[in-house]
Amino acid sequence: MFSGNKTAKLKSQQGLYTVEFAIVGGLFFILLFAVIEVGRLFFVWNVLTEASRRGARLATVCYFDTTAVEAFDPMRQAAMFDNTILAPGLTWSNLEISYLRLDGSVVDSSDDINDIQLVRAGIFNYQHQLMIPGLWVTINSPNFSTTLPRESLGVTRQTNTLCLPTSPP
Repeated sequence: MFSGNKTAKLKSQQGLYTVEFAIVGGLFFILLFAVIEVGRLFFVWNVLTEASRRGARLATVCYFDTTAVEAFDPMRQAAMFDNTILAPGLTWSNLEISYLRLDGSVVDSSDDINDIQLVRAGIFNYQHQLMIPGLWVTINSPNFSTTLPRESLGVTRQTNTLCLPTSPP
């Protein structure tokens, strides 16, 4: 009688470990993917910071459209890693370059080009998609901007320096 009761008890617990693993394993893998996604988020934010820095640096040393006082599209494209996709959805249209006076006001086409003292490049309107199983969230990233003092603005004694995206080898 005792052995029959024991057999019935073992039979009633058959598959228990499978159910426990499904619950604990599911939570473990969700947590694992969440950690990986947070790491990817920090990587993307570093890419956005670097893109704003590259944009400001190129704008300080590259020739720009002096009639409209704005950066040429190829310069913005070069600042965005020459269309290499490091952050999904990031394009050169997210990069905004402004030519400024020392007080922070924008220099426009009616002003003298020599009034430009600072160059600011910023990444705006970027949205990042977190891909955690069961949790699909779109995050509006903060605006990233870099301001640098002007340098040559692409004007040398011999010619104007245009910054174009590099061609593949």
